Amino acid sequence: MITVSFIIALLLYGLLSFYAGYNGWIWLKSSFLPLHKLLYIIFISIMAASFFIGRLFSFLPLELVGNVWFVIIGYSIILLPVSNIIVFLLKKKKRKNGIFWTGIGVLSLYFVIFVYGSFNAWSPKINTYTITIDKKSNFDHLKILMASDLHLGPIVGKNHLQRLVDLSEEVKPDIVLLPGDIIDDDVDPYIKKNMGEVFNTMQAPLGIHAVPGNHEYYGNDLDEIILELEQDGINFLMDEALLIEDDFYIAGRKDLTDSNRKTINEITGSLDHTKPVIMLDHQPFELNAAAENKVDVLLSGHTHKGQLAPANLVTSMIYENDWGYLKKQNMHSFVSSGFGTWGPPFRIGSRSEVMVINIKFIGD
Repeated sequence: MITVSFIIALLLYGLLSFYAGYNGWIWLKSSFLPLHKLLYIIFISIMAASFFIGRLFSFLPLELVGNVWFVIIGYSIILLPVSNIIVFLLKKKKRKNGIFWTGIGVLSLYFVIFVYGSFNAWSPKINTYTITIDKKSNFDHLKILMASDLHLGPIVGKNHLQRLVDLSEEVKPDIVLLPGDIIDDDVDPYIKKNMGEVFNTMQAPLGIHAVPGNHEYYGNDLDEIILELEQDGINFLMDEALLIEDDFYIAGRKDLTDSNRKTINEITGSLDHTKPVIMLDHQPFELNAAAENKVDVLLSGHTHKGQLAPANLVTSMIYENDWGYLKKQNMHSFVSSGFGTWGPPFRIGSRSEVMVINIKFIGD
């Protein structure tokens, strides 16, 4: 059923597409390029509809074009009003070629956005943290590699997954933890592209453990996703806790999308809290509950740090910790910007990352 909010969003998207297209036409008229109004209208219409057509018919090239158009539309909200004001002021001063050169400036900024955004998306970095936990452990220290939001699918594929494996080999963690959104909606691209053969090469002495994110639920194939990934060496924790080496717990929650998921207390209440408790929870909403229930480390993703600025301003208002590290009472919260991307394969104001968390245990 089509909702009123969907219709409003579609109308707004259409108006923004028209606004961007109209500005493009005005610039073309000021340039030396040949003009054909009908062809231009068809071109803009295809650009605006390409994502939806690509999704409907599972045609990746059109979906990619649509993602690029989304970025153009998003930054048009910022760039085009400014350029319109500049053109107006230049006309007041009777400057010739104001439209043309202002348009060149806007196109140059888009070029920078796409090049720099691609670099940030496909060149993940390692962000390292060191914390102490006042609990006893047989481990002097524990090195965790945490990677969230891989979004493996039609766009993020084997090559980027190989980057994760390479980083893991470089870091040599004791344990790898994946707090959700490993698969982007549908498991079929993961299977068809045989991404499992890459995941199978990832090794960690204490295992690779994961929880589902919201995108694992969207394709209605969560059970198949878990089956496929567990065959590839990834252990899923579904509202349960696992005692590692009789020394510390890894607890994992189902995503907030799941109305039947357990509370943190139901998962951790019966644990031996003299031992360290590390929890994976995809969406970083329940920091207070984690602290109150004596979780020592909470690992999350989901936010992408907005992925494309200034969306990071929105995520910082929604989440107490939308990226990075936050200590709350005795609980350490880590939220990753993610290893992959959702939608447009670009990042501005954020960068693909893995987090390396070194834990020192100082309890008697």
